[in-house]
Amino acid sequence: MGRRVNMDSLGLFVLLIPTFSHWTAASSADEISWSYSGIAGQSEWSEYFPDCGGSSQSPVDVITTQTKYDTSLVPVTPLGYSQHGNQPFSMHNNGHTVIVELPEWMGLGGLPWFFTAVQLHLHWGNGGPGRGGSEHTINGRSSDAELHVVHYNAELYPNMSAAMTQRDGLAVLGILIETGEETNPGFNNILNYMSRIRHADQRAFIPAFDVQSLLPQDLGRYYRYNGSLTTPPCYQSVIWTVFHERVQISKAQLLKMEMMLYSSKIQEVDRMLLQDNFRITQPLNHRVIFASFSAESGRELSSGEVTAIVIGVMCGCVGVAVIIRFIVKTIRFFKLLHLETVVVNSSTSSWDVLHNNRPAPMPRTKETEKSQEKNTDLVLTITSKAERNERKEELSPSPQTEP
Repeated sequence: MGRRVNMDSLGLFVLLIPTFSHWTAASSADEISWSYSGIAGQSEWSEYFPDCGGSSQSPVDVITTQTKYDTSLVPVTPLGYSQHGNQPFSMHNNGHTVIVELPEWMGLGGLPWFFTAVQLHLHWGNGGPGRGGSEHTINGRSSDAELHVVHYNAELYPNMSAAMTQRDGLAVLGILIETGEETNPGFNNILNYMSRIRHADQRAFIPAFDVQSLLPQDLGRYYRYNGSLTTPPCYQSVIWTVFHERVQISKAQLLKMEMMLYSSKIQEVDRMLLQDNFRITQPLNHRVIFASFSAESGRELSSGEVTAIVIGVMCGCVGVAVIIRFIVKTIRFFKLLHLETVVVNSSTSSWDVLHNNRPAPMPRTKETEKSQEKNTDLVLTITSKAERNERKEELSPSPQTEP
């Protein structure tokens, strides 16, 4: 009898071992302080969080030539994003990123179900050249940062916690961010208040703002695929929408994003800057990335293609300029040729007129010749008489005067 009791106790203990082990593993996983590098870094996530080693992980590299155009994909529709109300937003530093909690009246349309907004957060790099900071890449190209707006399926699940473990539970908007010369006022609604939550676990209230000001203008061109959360526990429950159009912030805004926050808590002596908080791209594993637009209309150009296009445009402009100059010179030449022709013709006509107006020479007759001979004789006679008178005056004595 006693031996039977001992056997039952042993069997009960054996049955409890898996349950105890599962509870212990779950507790350890919840207590794991993961990071992006080093101990418990992203290369080791799958050891502590099994879903991180799944076949439908995010982020991914979107190779545009391999996307499939889907005509059923309609533009996404932010609902209530601009109706932020008067209540402030809550913002906090969780040691991995900055999170802004969104009111429940904000949502997302254009998907098979209605999704309610939960929060938004950012991913960035460290300011190093060529390092990037975005999680998703397009044709292997990283952007400087990336914004995620997270929603849960409000039609099928009561809250975020219930939805995040389900395959159709979440919808996340991915917005790629690049730097330029101009400041983006929308992002200042977050960046200007990050100094209030510099350390991990710090929270602050910030003025409510128009969340749609953070999105690109074109909400109709995007890439769609099934993926996961990009941080542990990496649940494969996300319908991803990555916009083709990038938004722009200034270099000063990106620098503030990269240098403002710490991943360490305020009581910790060694302060660690919160940088490089992005996961590397994951294998597609035969997944299909759909595009809401044709590949050619939104195709990303390589640097060589861009250079070739620029050179082609410049050569084309030079060619057009040469052609225009040739045409202008030709027109000027023909104008001058026409003018010279007109002048020559005018001169010839005037000479002909003047020549024709000259009096015709009188015909010489015998009467005319006799008349001219008489006139000549008369002139000679008068001249001879004048000469004889002059001689007489010279020979005659001059009269003398009285004393």
